[in-house]
Amino acid sequence: MNAGKSIALLQVAHNYESHGRNVRVYTSARDHRFGSGVVTSRLGPQRESLTFDTKLDFIEDLKGQPELSCILIDEAQFLTPQQVRQLHKLAHTGDVPVICYGIRSDFLGEAFPGAAALLTLSDSLEEIKTICACGRKATMNVRVDEAGRRITTGAQIAIEGEHRYIQTCGSCFYSENTPHAP
Repeated sequence: MNAGKSIALLQVAHNYESHGRNVRVYTSARDHRFGSGVVTSRLGPQRESLTFDTKLDFIEDLKGQPELSCILIDEAQFLTPQQVRQLHKLAHTGDVPVICYGIRSDFLGEAFPGAAALLTLSDSLEEIKTICACGRKATMNVRVDEAGRRITTGAQIAIEGEHRYIQTCGSCFYSENTPHAP
């Protein structure tokens, strides 16, 4: 979160398309903060995309796509393990790069099932870094309420609304004095 994942995805899509290449961009149907089917960077750039939910079969959805050069996935933590396996199979049997952008863990430090599957099957990983309020590299996410108080219970997935997220380093994640949201 706040590391630049969506802007990186948008840049990759632009690079492929500027060379006349065909890309498919997906984002989670769960994330509707900026509208359904829209990949949006907090910096402003956005583009329409396809959406996936837990029922989408990527192999079926991508059948018959002519000369597909790349598949890009935003909010990849919301993929199911089965969908990750489908994308892995497409990358290896269809000879098409699949690039996924997402976070590893939730506000309690638990892996998202899609993220765990990605960490298991990915051929390579690239970390996009952001910083904690203390200045260290942030690797964790904390959910806070509107007053900046840490929330330690609730559903694994809560898309903004009454909750906000801040990024912390491991030390601040385990601290009683977790930094408050700006």
